[in-house]
Amino acid sequence: MTKLLAMLAAAVVAFPASAQVKIGVINSMTGPEAPIGENLTNGIKLAQEDLEKKGVKVQLVWEDDTGKPQISMSAMEKLATRDGVIGVVGPYTSACSNAVAKLAERYKVPLLVPAAAKEEITRQGYKHVFRMNAPADQYAQVLLDAVTALGKPKTIAFLYENTDFGTSTSKAAKDYAAKKGIQVVADEPYSKGSPDYRSTLTKVKSTNPDLVFMVSYVADAILLMRQAREIGLKPQAFLGGGAGFTTVQFSAEKDISGFVFSATQWTDDVPWPGAKDFATRYKAKFGKEPTYHAACAYESLRVMAEAAAKAGGDREKLRAGLVDGKWSGVMGDVDFKDYAGFTNQNDHTMLVQQVLDGKYETVYPQQFATKKPSFPFPGWK
Repeated sequence: MTKLLAMLAAAVVAFPASAQVKIGVINSMTGPEAPIGENLTNGIKLAQEDLEKKGVKVQLVWEDDTGKPQISMSAMEKLATRDGVIGVVGPYTSACSNAVAKLAERYKVPLLVPAAAKEEITRQGYKHVFRMNAPADQYAQVLLDAVTALGKPKTIAFLYENTDFGTSTSKAAKDYAAKKGIQVVADEPYSKGSPDYRSTLTKVKSTNPDLVFMVSYVADAILLMRQAREIGLKPQAFLGGGAGFTTVQFSAEKDISGFVFSATQWTDDVPWPGAKDFATRYKAKFGKEPTYHAACAYESLRVMAEAAAKAGGDREKLRAGLVDGKWSGVMGDVDFKDYAGFTNQNDHTMLVQQVLDGKYETVYPQQFATKKPSFPFPGWK
């Protein structure tokens, strides 16, 4: 058998002709997290198109949880029982993902979480719960490693929404700051969606922190930075724990987004297979730049569908396929492992980007950096 025929034979075994799989998607398509939810939706739609070109026809059953755990749980019940999907991709938020994970395990339905950060999601020993993105502890570590490589900050202030995402990410950051010898001088949780954070920001400013670490979704990220400018808060660096600080909406606010560092799961300039092409095609199709959420969702559906196509509609075979499989694509290498208390967690490399001249640039780790970071924060114009 020639090499070409062998390759074709392998392809037929991997993906039977016109393989069809039914997969559920739970996402925040309306509600306050809809701006980021849109990125996940678009990433999944693009993956669905690419999978069909490979001979894998994906029937998607969409569920909108509006960002609320109770609605997310109802969606999971429906998908697992009435709709009979082989697996589920989603939800987006940490609160929803953590709630749904318990049901995935109960119903033995493989769940692939694309972008939720709370560590607990994959630290409960669940056999049917998988996660594509790096968890909350990595957001903190990569940001603090980046800024301590640039200077010698001694103090840090935390400002974060009091949700699963906010508290878990900031807790990991506080623990890592202690290991780095950085003193916490302010610890301020807040209720998201407030119209005014000036009093909290003024309290933070009074501690004169070297670093300000914030964890917020889009609307709050923009408002916090706008009001930080108003009160003249000027640390050595503003650090954004992913989410709202990594969006097109945030970088577009050029008067307040400049020089902010943010942790991210993906950028379009990393040398991962297809990353640049994904960004180009995404922009052409949807008319906007993708965030890491789009890349995470794209790769989550691709991995889930390819494993499902081999499983022939069997949920247990799909679970085993996700455990044993390895992939390489826009998110780099994907391999679900058990390590450091995590189960079925993709050991993904986090990146740091900075808004320079109104555009996100990858600045850390050095092997992925496309621009030199600007440090310390030069002040407000």
